[in-house]
Amino acid sequence: MAKPMIAIVGRPNVGKSMLFNKLIGRRLSIVEDTPGVTRDRIYGESDWCGRKFTLVDTGGIEPNTDNQILAFMRQQAQIAIDNATVIVLVVDSKTGMTAADQEVAGMLQRSKKPIVLAVNKMDATGPVDPEFYEFYNLGLGDPIAVSAIHGHGTGDLLDACLQYFPPEDGAEEDDDVIQVAIIGKPNVGKSSLTNRILGQERVIVSNVAGTTRDAIDSYFENETGKYNFIDTAGMRKKSKVDDTIEKYSVLRATMAIERSDVCLILIDANDGVTEQDTKIAGLAHEAGKACIIVVNKWDMVEKDGKTMDRMREDIRRDLSYMTYAPILFISALTGQRVTRLFELINYVHNQASTRITTGMLNSVLADAQTRVQPPTDKGRRLKIYYMTQVGVKPPHFVIFCNDKKLFHFSYQRYLENQIRSVFGLEGTPIILSIRQKGDDDN
Repeated sequence: MAKPMIAIVGRPNVGKSMLFNKLIGRRLSIVEDTPGVTRDRIYGESDWCGRKFTLVDTGGIEPNTDNQILAFMRQQAQIAIDNATVIVLVVDSKTGMTAADQEVAGMLQRSKKPIVLAVNKMDATGPVDPEFYEFYNLGLGDPIAVSAIHGHGTGDLLDACLQYFPPEDGAEEDDDVIQVAIIGKPNVGKSSLTNRILGQERVIVSNVAGTTRDAIDSYFENETGKYNFIDTAGMRKKSKVDDTIEKYSVLRATMAIERSDVCLILIDANDGVTEQDTKIAGLAHEAGKACIIVVNKWDMVEKDGKTMDRMREDIRRDLSYMTYAPILFISALTGQRVTRLFELINYVHNQASTRITTGMLNSVLADAQTRVQPPTDKGRRLKIYYMTQVGVKPPHFVIFCNDKKLFHFSYQRYLENQIRSVFGLEGTPIILSIRQKGDDDN
């Protein structure tokens, strides 16, 4: 059974994101004093009194608006409302009740969902400000005074939400969900791909570069498995990252890579591999993540019989450190080959989780040394004693030898290729650690 979901809604700048961050206990939503910073729905997990739940932070609802992004935000908030178990309407005690608050309250009442009213910015302790009582006029029952900055009243707020949760069914949460980060430069189609997979307007898609500012989680399940897709803000060149919100976004994308199992590196078929793409792919490679190179917008490319092969060669040349990553040509717009992604995600995830016995590794090692002798230097020959696997995701091997200095990089590369040719390990980087006899095992 899915966890109960609390949606935090309200007009812009009443402190929804700050309250969201307080309730989940970490900075997941970008908090800036600029209306419209949170554009998409941001999801977080939390628990209260032993009950786990999902929290959704929505973009501020502007009831009547012509602005494209604000209209999108309103639509996003509406989808969050439709999926919520209980809705928290946040209002601002400093500005008092506004016509927009009344509009939003009316919209929520039409949803027939349970609503808890949170009056934010009640930062002072002691007697309640008389302004507080005017919020009874919204007709949503007893308001709860909270301070998102200090955390006052958040316990009362969660208690009020908890009473609307369905009874627990005791089912255990699944641990077999593959975490998939969708990364790439701005406007390459990350959000369009997420929406194509989910089949709903989950992420704001507009061809204003930089629309997605946060990393956004979307759970998806089909016959091939269970996935959590993390749609990240597009990473721009450092020189263009002047505003603080963009800096947060790059940090957020880096964090998304860290917590993923598989990274989909999106490349625009019209542009080919840019310098920016090599940097982004490098982040995933350095983090040791299983990777798939996804060439999007393939429907927009003029093709002859050799176009795909040429593009594949260019990618292999430009991302030469990632020869292990499979390449898939798709169109998020038309859906071409998007379903193939699931098999590939499962495949590279399994490859990254592969364990190889020490016996098998050493027979490959012996065979490799027979074919190509280990290097010598000033009459000393490298002696390799044995090799063993010490970790997965990515596969990590330790090789013991007589002298690390003799272990030339090119011979390491040769051994890595031998391991790959025998065991596959497609889609995942490999770590080779060299130790010499007498090194401390720690």
